[in-house]
Amino acid sequence: MVWTSGWKLAVAAARAGALGLIGAGSMKPELLREHIRKAKATEVADQIGVNIPLIRGDVETLVQTTIDEGIRIAFTSAGNPKQHIQKLKDTGCFVAHVVASVKHARKAEEAGCDAVVAEGFEAGGHNGVDEITTLCLVPQVVDAVKIPVIAAGGIADGRQMLACLALGAQAVQIGTRFATTIESSSHLLYKQAVVDAEDNSTVIVLKKVAPVRLKKNHFAFSAFEAQQHGATKEQEIELLGRKREMQGIFEGNLEDGELEMGQSSGMVKEILTCEQVVQKLLREYEKAKQNLDKFNHPM
Repeated sequence: MVWTSGWKLAVAAARAGALGLIGAGSMKPELLREHIRKAKATEVADQIGVNIPLIRGDVETLVQTTIDEGIRIAFTSAGNPKQHIQKLKDTGCFVAHVVASVKHARKAEEAGCDAVVAEGFEAGGHNGVDEITTLCLVPQVVDAVKIPVIAAGGIADGRQMLACLALGAQAVQIGTRFATTIESSSHLLYKQAVVDAEDNSTVIVLKKVAPVRLKKNHFAFSAFEAQQHGATKEQEIELLGRKREMQGIFEGNLEDGELEMGQSSGMVKEILTCEQVVQKLLREYEKAKQNLDKFNHPM
């Protein structure tokens, strides 16, 4: 959720009844501090957490900033939580770690995480190298660990929420659907690009660097072509350049930017407020549940 989930989106999600996460992946520590303080000044401060990509070079400072500002819910991703979890836990922080395999789910549990987010490769942005789908990953992780499992990856409506709970997950994490809300800090052109997406509009590229799912555009096709021709990791890094995510998501560069979005983008048909999205999800969930009940109680 880089360049999309600042304090406004996190607070709006919390007010709508969800857990709001501030995405630290595109923030320097001082900017993160500013966003946390603005969120903490609201009536939903206790429903706000921070997502920290552990791959960041300044991760120690991001973790310390999160702790210093009194955040007690941390979602970590893209790295090994073992190096940072004790510092977070010592302050009473609930820690969930994003994983893309059973192996890493077990390691997260061993490290002391309170929950894991089992994220299938349908998800937008950076993905697991094994490309395991949400439908296959979630039940295997549920069977492998004793801590709660949160399902993620390609989830955009209430039917999918119900399916994930049926697989054994205790909650779901949703990205792309909220990245296109009114309160998201992403550019309007990016939001419209999600709305305009179809079922086959995304592709995974840059596998030598870190697999990333994004919408097909000039940059994506260039990266895919380089990948097909056996580009080295160094060549992929050179092609990626700097600030591609910011150009695409925050500045609205639809051709040369990195338009990270999940396969669920094909299900997003309009730009709504967080409140409208949450209410829509709940209506879809209840309708799907009622449809299932018909099988249990046939006329």
